[in-house]
Amino acid sequence: MNSFEILGLPRTATEQQVRRAYHTKVKACHPDQFSDGQDQQKAQEQLIQLNLAYEDALRLAMGHPDGAPVNVLSVEEAKHLAMKLMEQRRYDSALLQLSHAESRDDEWYYIHGRLLMNMHQYGTAHQSFREAVRMRPDNRAYRQGALDAAVAIKRSQKLRYRMAEWAGSFFRRPHTRGRR
Repeated sequence: MNSFEILGLPRTATEQQVRRAYHTKVKACHPDQFSDGQDQQKAQEQLIQLNLAYEDALRLAMGHPDGAPVNVLSVEEAKHLAMKLMEQRRYDSALLQLSHAESRDDEWYYIHGRLLMNMHQYGTAHQSFREAVRMRPDNRAYRQGALDAAVAIKRSQKLRYRMAEWAGSFFRRPHTRGRR
């Protein structure tokens, strides 16, 4: 799909239409709206796709068809801004800044993984840490990040299983309230 299709717009859409469609779609798929971890992860992936589509569609709607993305940052600048925003616990904004990087290196993937861990998106975080490890296998921090994400995935799966078991036993149990 092209950027306009992702936003549900025709290729002739104006800058205002692109902005409006983007904001509407972001509200519908924002990860904070979901309590289930898998739903949050899917929403986070959709949000990233929307952000990239928005940048591309906006660039085209503004008359920059030459391929120069809007708000492109050097990888160093994107990482620096993302780290500052992460310190302020503004994870969505930090993720957006990372998405503006002109390229991705091992540290970019590591920061991406840390952000996603803070957002409880353990599966996607694990993928990012693994990519950082693939690029620099000797880095202990990257390996530790991948391990922490894998453990978090296991814990969240166990917790989900325990909650489902508890809910099932709660509803199967005969209710004795009011009987004496």
